Parts: sequence; structure tokens; C-alpha cells
Amino acid sequence: LPYPENLKGYVGDVGFDPFRFSDFVPMDFLREAELKHGRICMMAWLGFCAVDCGFRIYPLPEAYEGLTSVTAHDALVEYGAMGQMFLWFGLAEVIGSIALMQTMQGSGREPGDYGLDPVGFLTDKSEEEVNRMKLRELKNGRLAMFAFSGVVTQSVLTGGGGFPYTGERVLEMSTFLN
Repeated sequence: LPYPENLKGYVGDVGFDPFRFSDFVPMDFLREAELKHGRICMMAWLGFCAVDCGFRIYPLPEAYEGLTSVTAHDALVEYGAMGQMFLWFGLAEVIGSIALMQTMQGSGREPGDYGLDPVGFLTDKSEEEVNRMKLRELKNGRLAMFAFSGVVTQSVLTGGGGFPYTGERVLEMSTFLN
């Protein structure tokens, strides 16, 4: 495949854009989306597995007792919690869209940079070190997107028995495969 020219200068460029999205969608938009989805999936994987490992935020409503990550969705919809999540996530998307529009209009803001570094990971670092940290975030986000898809699939296929997702259904499937 020919090298996609629009990838030049971006951290994590390995020349991989087989569908040539970068030819007709601005790269800043694509990078912002990749970072956002990677960050969401890193948190989603952790939250999904934490619930199935028994971690809870107390006080926990009685209706949520005994729920797994797979069974939680329907219960949360029934009791209205998903509506609240939709509202707050929607508000975050509106704010993020304002930042993205500023980036697309040439404000100088880098994709995914909200100016939030309370621990100081990037403070007083050379450009090379900053790019290395950005590459780590990008690669971990890419891995997390696959990991979250896999953990949800495995949980559903094994009957939602909880972490590490090796329920009785795995034994049934292994018998079928042999």
C-alpha cells in the first residue's frame, strides 16, 4: 500500500491507513477521536473488570445488589441511572466538541490536549520524552479498545460469571471444539 502522506508528523505514525481515511477526514479530527476512544476504553475495561471482581461504590442501592457487568445494563436502564449517565456524558461531549472545533480552526491546541496534567507527567520534559509519553498513551488506548471488546465478548460467551471470564460455558465450548 502507498504511504498515506497526511500521517506525517503525528506521534505513532507507522504508515497504516489502509482505508485512506486521512485523505478525506482531517488528521486532527481522527487523532482526537482515537485518543478519546482509547481513554474511554481504558476506563471501561477497568470498570467492567472491577465490578466483576466485586468492587462497589457504597452506599449501593438494593436494586443493584448481585449485578455483574453484563446484567447491570438492563437494571440501570430500569432504574434511571443510564438516563443520568447519558445526560452527563452528553454534556462532556458538547464541551469536547467545542475544544475540537477550536483545534480544527487552527487554535494551536493539539488533539486530545485539554491542558490537564495535575500529576505533572509532561512538566519539564524534553520534546522527545513528551512524544514518548504520547506514544505510550496512544498504544495503550489502541490495546484497550481491543481489550474492552474482548472482555465484553468473553463475559457474554461464558455466561457473565465474572472475572476472569472462564465460566462453565468455557468447558462446554471446549468439549464442542474437541
